[in-house]
Amino acid sequence: MSPQEIINALSEVRYPGTGKNIVESGMLEDDIRISGFAVSFSLIFPKDNDPFRKSLMKAAEAAIKTFVEPNAQVTIHEKFLKENMPAGADKEQPLRGAKIIAISSGKGGVGKSTVACNLAIALANKGYRVGLLDADIHGPSQPKMFHVEDYRPEAENVGGRDLICPAENYGVKLLSIGFFTNPGQAIVWRGGMASNAIKQLINDGNWGELDYFLIDLPPGTSDIHLTIVQTLQLSGAIVVTTPQPVALIDARKGIDMFRNEKINVPVLGIIENMAWFTPAELPNNRYYIFGQDGGKQLAEEMEVPLLGQIPLVQSIREGGDNGLPIAIQAGHPAAAYYEQIASVL
Repeated sequence: MSPQEIINALSEVRYPGTGKNIVESGMLEDDIRISGFAVSFSLIFPKDNDPFRKSLMKAAEAAIKTFVEPNAQVTIHEKFLKENMPAGADKEQPLRGAKIIAISSGKGGVGKSTVACNLAIALANKGYRVGLLDADIHGPSQPKMFHVEDYRPEAENVGGRDLICPAENYGVKLLSIGFFTNPGQAIVWRGGMASNAIKQLINDGNWGELDYFLIDLPPGTSDIHLTIVQTLQLSGAIVVTTPQPVALIDARKGIDMFRNEKINVPVLGIIENMAWFTPAELPNNRYYIFGQDGGKQLAEEMEVPLLGQIPLVQSIREGGDNGLPIAIQAGHPAAAYYEQIASVL
């Protein structure tokens, strides 16, 4: 075996994040060592939670055994970029230093976007600098909830780059696909188009310095989720569900997705939304319309924290529909649920 043979073999291994082979991508460190059948080298990954890390290392070992020596004893060392930044990202990108949290749900209709909206405002109320990306590509609802439906982003030159200016309301900076389409217009894009749009909003948004960056993901699992993981180093994910058994089935799948070795994102916890119904005229009564403690039981089963249980309250729904989220109403009993969750993030 020779170093050149090793390099030639590794040139057959492609990194899915760029589509280039790992030699061409500059991922192979110049430290190949060969002693008899033993060979060792290092691979440089963009970030320590790279979704392709384990599969790429297996492919590299297989390439050497296939193209060089079947009996090779391969040792691969992992290294990461010093800045620990996502592949292809600018080291000066404004999201560096922010706690990046994905808000997800296994299925639609569980109130994920309402939770994301109010949680972002609750964090801003605590004095944090907060950005929110509406990545729910097929149902962007954040512009309505933040009362900025008519906003149309403009470009601003910052340091020689044209960046997209987010809308800002209630102390939160917001970018959404909804800003670039006509109200009522269906967004029918292939996965690649949607993924590229989300990347642009992340990398070309004039976010400034942030403490928290929340991402309102599409429901379920899709290309968008993988794009987010590849583009940003997530601090963790929150899964929103109702206590209904049908919703819990999909929430369980969502947690499993984040724990998959190709995703490998910490699950910060579960939020059980619509946990019970409390009518305004009977504030002490609880009616468990969708079942009782389903999210709590799922959290125990999956061994993740239960971040909170939020009731089905008319004022929360009305606030979102009217562009006046409940979290802006300091002292409102319903706002306290979001404040409590924000305090543990």
